[in-house]
Amino acid sequence: MLTIKQITENTNAVIRGLEKKHFKNAKETIDQVIAFNDKRRSTQSILDNNLSEVNSISKSIGQLMKEGKKEEAETAKSRVAELKEVNKTLQTEMDQAAEDMQNLLYTIPNVPYNEVPEGVGAEDNVVEKMGGMETELPKDALPHWELTKKYDLIDFDLGVKITGAGFPVYKGKGAQLQRALINFFLDEARKAGYLEIMPPTVVNTASGYGTGQLPDKEGQMYHCEVDDLYLIPTAEVPVTNIYRDVILEEKQLPIKNCAYTQCFRREAGSYGKDVRGLNRLHEFSKVELVRIDKPEHSRQSHKEMLDHVEGLLQKLELPYRILRLCGGDMSFTAALCFDFEVYSEAQKRWLEVSSVSNFDTYQANRLKCRYRSGEKKTELCHTLNGSALALPRIVAALLENNQTPEGIRIPKALVPYTGFEMID
Repeated sequence: MLTIKQITENTNAVIRGLEKKHFKNAKETIDQVIAFNDKRRSTQSILDNNLSEVNSISKSIGQLMKEGKKEEAETAKSRVAELKEVNKTLQTEMDQAAEDMQNLLYTIPNVPYNEVPEGVGAEDNVVEKMGGMETELPKDALPHWELTKKYDLIDFDLGVKITGAGFPVYKGKGAQLQRALINFFLDEARKAGYLEIMPPTVVNTASGYGTGQLPDKEGQMYHCEVDDLYLIPTAEVPVTNIYRDVILEEKQLPIKNCAYTQCFRREAGSYGKDVRGLNRLHEFSKVELVRIDKPEHSRQSHKEMLDHVEGLLQKLELPYRILRLCGGDMSFTAALCFDFEVYSEAQKRWLEVSSVSNFDTYQANRLKCRYRSGEKKTELCHTLNGSALALPRIVAALLENNQTPEGIRIPKALVPYTGFEMID
């Protein structure tokens, strides 16, 4: 959530940033926020003056009674009663202005950094880097949904029977490959200094608001209505909310957490060839990195996270590219985001496997996540997170890019985790 200071001191810059994200009616919305804030402040000023007058008059009443000035004392009492009634109205008006302002702020996305490219959608993202190994496949190469059937790795039809589309059942070496990737990603995160967390996969409303998933305008979160709880779309939500309403000491930063969880996304409106097989699921596994940092160090943290994800893809021997997302393709909460995509030789398309984002103070302001500097002042932290990695499309790319006439080859880095070198 944007801070009032950010909006009032840099109004034009905020509006330009929101326009870069293609936020509709940016100027009108920011003007309304400022109007609510002005209303809240002016009402607070009148209320403060009235409270001061009430205190002053109240102190004088006893003295007037002592001096026998009963009529004047009664007049003073009437004035106090009158002011108290006025103050009730003022308090209601002030609270309403504050609530209206807060609700409006929740609907405003984060402001992108200056280095975020202009653009409307994915076609305007900038390719920062390409790497990995080129793949040569047999002429009769199969997409992963055919490979999983051929080698009995994943049963999509059984998932439909048990739950519905988008909930696959992993079997045999397919399940072992999934578990191997999870352990590999967690071990690599641990070696990089991340503390592993095993959080709940269901969160309350406050947690959803804390990281910006709520209000959920697209209806992409699964909502357990009876208990008013939400299935998490990513471990970012519960892990980052560990630090909600927390004041950290400067020496604790940066905090580095990682977590493996199941993730749940309704993906409403998703259909067509691009969602076949593992390309887009309602339930999937992911290892997430979360960092809490000081503002002056968050860009360095972001770079370290990008290097970590790139290192994983290199160890998995996958062809990849790194994209700097344009304003129109960034998430609601991000100030700067890079996507990692792996190339599927069988599908002849790029598959997104990670987004690594810096949220600046946007989430921290919602969370009230602060740190105490050496001067004993409290300041908002910066929050960052990234997938390291999301499994479905990694599995798809591994199966497709490593298929041979003899079977599917397992990358060397994974063999100690799978216990086998080939799926045949």
